[in-house]
Amino acid sequence: MTNHWLDTSEYPFTSNFFDINGHKLHYIDEGQGETILFVHGAPSWSFDFRNIIKILKANFRCLAIGHIGFGLSDKPEHYDYSTNNHSKSLEKFVLENNLENIALVVHDFGGPIGLNFAIKYPDKIKNIVIINSWLWSSKNKLDFIKLGKILKSPLLPFLYRYLNFSPRFILPKSFGDHKVSSKILRQYTKPFADKTQRNGSLAFAKSLLNDQDWFEQLWNQRAVISTKPTLFI
Repeated sequence: MTNHWLDTSEYPFTSNFFDINGHKLHYIDEGQGETILFVHGAPSWSFDFRNIIKILKANFRCLAIGHIGFGLSDKPEHYDYSTNNHSKSLEKFVLENNLENIALVVHDFGGPIGLNFAIKYPDKIKNIVIINSWLWSSKNKLDFIKLGKILKSPLLPFLYRYLNFSPRFILPKSFGDHKVSSKILRQYTKPFADKTQRNGSLAFAKSLLNDQDWFEQLWNQRAVISTKPTLFI
């Protein structure tokens, strides 16, 4: 697979691919030692974790996946891009690669995706790092009710598919006062080459509308992993 936009000086890793329902899920597997598994959110990919992996791979085995529809993974136009299905793909990846004693690092939508796996297989998880994520329903919160009006807008699919709205406009805002250079932003916008490849990021937006009850179910099962040493960032 050739990606002329990929900055290999920023992301100097060997690409690996894992079969998911006939599609290729991209991942990197760097270093040796105890396993750290990185699970990204939207609309990003394992590029998020590049700098910390460059450091940690000296002492740990660092695995970072890219969900189907993101980064260097396949982006079929028609696919089940639901958050729950991404979690099933993560489960398949972990089980078939016989990963054990995992330090699980989750960010954004990687939270419910990864923590759902942790709740199902707590014996495989050693500890957890949670970066800017959640695991509960927000549907009764005032801010979410306001956001829901935007998420229900018929304009939203147009913005996501035709303007690449999530990586071009939402992602840069997530860095706060730190301005993202055009060089780095390119690594987030270019994976979504055209409108047929942008349904993964659109599905995460829809997940905020459709999956609140599932998030709450996970929250109600949190006791299963509540004794795991956990770092919140």
